[in-house]
Amino acid sequence: MAQKQIELQDLDLQQLVEVKKQLEDELSHLTSSFGQLKQAQNRFSDCIESCKAVHEKNEEKTILVPLTSSLYVPGKLADVQKVIVDIGTGYYVEKTTEDAIKFYNAKVAFVNGNLEKIQTTVAQKQGNLRSLVDMMQYKLQIQQQEQKAAAATSKA
Repeated sequence: MAQKQIELQDLDLQQLVEVKKQLEDELSHLTSSFGQLKQAQNRFSDCIESCKAVHEKNEEKTILVPLTSSLYVPGKLADVQKVIVDIGTGYYVEKTTEDAIKFYNAKVAFVNGNLEKIQTTVAQKQGNLRSLVDMMQYKLQIQQQEQKAAAATSKA
């Protein structure tokens, strides 16, 4: 969806305030999305490191298996050749550790692409916001000058 270009000088002060609020809301949403994507990127990177730690030297080693975020049970690595991968929406797939690493590397690359797009968009929106604030200050200055001139004219 293409966005319509708005000439800031054509808007009155109240409209500029509304556009400013909209831009600030968009920036807030984008910043939140950026943070969530960064967390996902870190989770996928952690998965890659965990897959790399599953190798023959660790077979039959005792590990802690998480049942919840704060409850673990002891377990042993029985098969170091395969892992179960969460592919999203509650679906899990058995993969070799090599394929799991490839899967998570692809996820990291995808997230990196989205992070770059969001960074570009944020920079663009921040530039728009700066221009908007500059125009608001300019319009306020003009308005104050007009009020001073009107006050001086009414005194004379």
